[in-house]
Amino acid sequence: VQLQASGGGSVQAGGSLRLSCAASGRTFSTKPIGWFRQPQGKEREFVSAINWSGDNTYYADSVKGRFTISRDNAKNAVYLQMNSLKPEGAAVYYCAASSYIRSYYVYYNSLEYNYWGQGTQVTVSS
Repeated sequence: VQLQASGGGSVQAGGSLRLSCAASGRTFSTKPIGWFRQPQGKEREFVSAINWSGDNTYYADSVKGRFTISRDNAKNAVYLQMNSLKPEGAAVYYCAASSYIRSYYVYYNSLEYNYWGQGTQVTVSS
């Protein structure tokens, strides 16, 4: 599975962005997908995750109520709609796929993910 994140950019605080994670490979639709972010000079942190069928999602407390994760398996894509962005949301955002097949569960630990895409930069100005 190869992943590519896109959709990053520069927004003012309170603005919105929609990130996309495009994947190649026939098994993408069977895998849980996670979004992580790494602010400059800080460690990578979990943002959100979705299971293979899209009926189970999970969010970090810091983004709950503002971000929405979704997927379109027919298009081999996962999305992260980010609303009400805050300056602390500035980071490089990465999508990742787990090796679990058709698991109902979602995973917030980066160690559960085996495939990582190149990140996309999000800048939020105050």
